[in-house]
Amino acid sequence: MNLNISHDWKSVVYRGIESEEIDYKAAQNWTKLKRSGKAKFVRHCLALANTKGGYIVVGVGENKAGKPVEYTGLTEEESHSFDPSIIGSFINNYTDPAIDFTIERPIVEEKRYVIFVVRRFNDIPHVCSSHCEDELQQGGFYIRTAEAASRLAFRASEVHALIQRSLRNQRQTLGRMLRGILYENDDVNFKDSDNLFKEQRIATRELLLRKKNISVKENNRICFELTVSPAKFQERRFTVSEIKRALDEALVFYPDANFINGDDLRNSFFTNTAIRMISNRHAKGWQAFKSGYFHYISYFHDGVKSLKYQHLIKFFTAAVYFISEYYTILGFDTEELNITVKYHNIENIALGGIGKVKQNSEENIYSCKIPEIDVKMQRTAPDLDSGIVQHAARIIRDVCERFNLPDGKHINLEENIKNFLEKR
Repeated sequence: MNLNISHDWKSVVYRGIESEEIDYKAAQNWTKLKRSGKAKFVRHCLALANTKGGYIVVGVGENKAGKPVEYTGLTEEESHSFDPSIIGSFINNYTDPAIDFTIERPIVEEKRYVIFVVRRFNDIPHVCSSHCEDELQQGGFYIRTAEAASRLAFRASEVHALIQRSLRNQRQTLGRMLRGILYENDDVNFKDSDNLFKEQRIATRELLLRKKNISVKENNRICFELTVSPAKFQERRFTVSEIKRALDEALVFYPDANFINGDDLRNSFFTNTAIRMISNRHAKGWQAFKSGYFHYISYFHDGVKSLKYQHLIKFFTAAVYFISEYYTILGFDTEELNITVKYHNIENIALGGIGKVKQNSEENIYSCKIPEIDVKMQRTAPDLDSGIVQHAARIIRDVCERFNLPDGKHINLEENIKNFLEKR
């Protein structure tokens, strides 16, 4: 099974909280489990596959507070007991259709773990095909909830969501097949993709400069750019209607975000190659291209001398949330996305909201000493979706590092991100 999956297992193992996309299990030996214990794995796989996909991490126990932070790992015998062929046969004996999953055995911090990587269903939801004690109910559809429970879908809205997702997946699959037939010559070599995505990035930048009458030669304003590109360029990968639907659905639960919001979407319009938005009030714009490329760009006001730390937290949390939702809806289940964050004209700009430090009896603030900040990340959409807090924190830390902010100054960063997400 050739799946392009994340190899950043440390971030998965050490996430420290169960969610809609991740479940933790204490160290155990598969061969010594009773049938009911094995059936629990089936239930979790069914639930993850019917929701967003995700991970089951074996080798992490709970502390007294019930948090999965006891990183014991597995013995060599326990690790090898999770034989993919044996487990695959057992799990899919209870599922219809078969679940697309792999079993990885990474070593993290010199400890062995087993990780089930479960893919979201493609065409139709997975139904439990056989009863197993009190763990599995024949004919039931299991889902994963926001409270990290794997249970039967018993509400009408939950069953309706499964049906709608199935219909949407089938429409998208059929659309991709038809475009593959009609536009098979649009494919380009991987080495050409960067240049073609770069052309789309330049097009957005030049459009914004022209619309806002910003002179390139005289411009010393801070410029921020965030881009997301698939691994391969295909000019007509999606229709603008598919892009619009993905944008709409990605903003349903976060309409007031300070990255892209509902007003942005209402002010956007179709072009031949993308959906485009140029702000009427601010020097900002973005384009969501049919190629799957996304480009966000903004110019700060003249005279800005500092960036606010709290703004970075809110902005990048909203950005990672949007990217994970948008590309999950577009069906980027296995293809890695290239995420780039850039600040131009950033030299001598301060990072505010942290407080001041005293050094040699003089008061200083943290500032950037380089002209450009360039932060990159490669992730699949399911990986982003299952670790929004951790991935947003990583970007924030990487950006702040360029302002010479010590890592120890990030007080409760993950908790602040989590609280901000819960308030959306």
